[in-house]
This record gives sequence, structure tokens and C-alpha cells, in this order.
Amino acid sequence: MPELPEVERAAALLRTLAKGKQIARVEAVEDNLVFSDTTHSEFEKELEGRTVKDVARYGKVFYFDLDGDGRMPVLHFGMTGMLQVKGQLATYYKETPRKASTDWPPRFMKFILHIRDETTGSTTEVAFLDARRLGRVRLVKSPLEEPPISALGFDPILSMPKLEPFKVQVLRRTCPIKALLLDQSFSAGVGNWVADEVLYHARIHPERRCHTLDDTELAALHLQTHQVCQTAVDVNADDAKFPGDWLFKHRWGKGKKKHTLLLPSGEPATIKWVTVGGRTSAFVAELQKLSGGVAGRSSRSRRRAKSSAEDEGEGEGESESDLTPLEDEEVQTKPGRKRKVAVLEVTRRTRSRKT
Repeated sequence: MPELPEVERAAALLRTLAKGKQIARVEAVEDNLVFSDTTHSEFEKELEGRTVKDVARYGKVFYFDLDGDGRMPVLHFGMTGMLQVKGQLATYYKETPRKASTDWPPRFMKFILHIRDETTGSTTEVAFLDARRLGRVRLVKSPLEEPPISALGFDPILSMPKLEPFKVQVLRRTCPIKALLLDQSFSAGVGNWVADEVLYHARIHPERRCHTLDDTELAALHLQTHQVCQTAVDVNADDAKFPGDWLFKHRWGKGKKKHTLLLPSGEPATIKWVTVGGRTSAFVAELQKLSGGVAGRSSRSRRRAKSSAEDEGEGEGESESDLTPLEDEEVQTKPGRKRKVAVLEVTRRTRSRKT
């Protein structure tokens, strides 16, 4: 699934193509799943003739700021959403498939924007594609003040909290730290590979319980949550330009592919996988030690975890939404007394639930 860096790349592309220009025409196809709480025809009418003032991102969501009093489009890629400019290959999440095509209109197109430069009279066409129909296209009056963005937590680049309030937010939870990072109401934009990268550099095992982390670990987690996202954005989500010591370059394949990740000592690293929060998590055994306060797993859940990863080893078979709900869990704090804290409810793998 496209995560914060890939979505920022998409928003930057649209800013380059459309900022200050007019949406002369919109072609949209009927899809009552992708067009959430609206229709393809309403989407066409709302956008046509309006000028793009800006294109921005928050978490994994990006949106248009248009002139006039109408509603603004807010978009979420889901698992397989992407953009394609006419005459170019689509901007794929990981790598361009061998059978990628520049055919137009592209396969799995949900809408095409005809963007006109009134100065030159030229028109650029850009399409939103979604093969699995798990993305969402919405129309809202105020993107930052309405769902889905209003329900999101902090953005690691746009609104990263200071260390002390960050520590409070983490320590009040009892779920595994990987599950918390995936919860979009906590850290908006952090997905599976970003969370693994953050925990790898912070030297924290993905199954560690949040409330057991010490000050040193929390400071490292805080730093890396911002640093990993910023580094990936700085290179426009081009994984070929990611640092050579990143886990990203070696995590795919779930052991089926050889890797060359080295420990600080120069010895080969041991990459292992475990399912946390319904997602396959990669970690380095020598650097991310599993200590106290971990989530126990039954033999049944371990068998399910072993078979859950996809061929890429990424474990991306999740629901279309990352806006995971929180529910109350009773936690023993003193003998005979209990209090309630918010913990992550594991998102079940279903394609039917709407965001």
C-alpha cells in the first residue's frame, strides 16, 4: 500500500501539473465503492471549470484546494491506487510491472482530469487508477476539518508532537508498538514498511508492549518516526535512493530472496518476520531484542501469521482503510483496581468494510 512518502510524491506531482491551472474537464466512471458518499457524475460537475490553488497531503490522504465555494476532492489510494499522466507509465508503489502500459485511457481508471494551462493553451491529462477498488474519492467543504482527515493522528512531517507529549501518548497504550504505529488515529501516514523501518532504526522489537518502553527507546522512536518519513520524502519516495543500511532494501521476499544487510560489526544480519497487528513485520534479530512486556500468541495465531504474507513478503492483504478504531481494554494497575486505556483494535482483513 502507498504510504506517506509515496502519497507525498503523488501530491507533489499534481502540484507540478495542476497548481494555478484550470480543471477544464473531468471524465469519471461509475463506481459506488471508490466514490464514497458521492457519485462519479457529482464529482465531474463539482470539479469542472475550477482552478487548482494547491494540492496537499495529510497522512495517506491527499486533497485539492480549489477556487470557488464548491466542495474539495479528498483522495485515498487504498492498496492499489496510483496516478498516471498521459504518455507516461503510472507511478507504482514499489516497482513498475513488466506489462505496464501507456495505453489511454488506462486500465482501472476511475477518473481523468483534463488540466488546462490558459497561458499556453496546452492540456495535460492525469488519471486516478485503482485495480482493487479499495481507494476512496470524497468531496468535502473543508478537508482538514472533516473526516477522514479530522479523524487522523499526527502527521510525522507536518505535525510531529514534541517528545514529552509523544511519550505520554505511547505509554498510555498496552498494545504492541508495531500495532500502535499502524493505527492512523495515532500516526497518520505510517504504514507497514515505514513502521518496520522506524522500529529497526530505533532498535525496538515490533512485539514490545508500548507501556514497557524506557526513555531511551521512546526518544529513539520519536526521532525515527520523523526521520524515516522525512528521508523518504526528500528523495521523492525513490527507493533506489534510500540509504544502503535501510531495512527496506532487504525486507521483501520473506526469506526467499538473498539480502546483504550488515550489522554494525560487519556480520550479516538475520532478518526475521512476525505478524503484529494483522501485518507481516520484518525485524533484525540481533538488533531488535524481544524483552519484557510482549504480546503472547497462540499456536493457531502463529500458523495464521505464517501463512498471511503475500508473495512479496509484505503482508499487504488488509482492509481498504487504515483508520483503525480504538476500543477500551481493562488493564490491571494495582491489586484489586482497574483502569481503562485506549488500545488498538486489530484491523481484520476484509474488503467489504467501507472507510
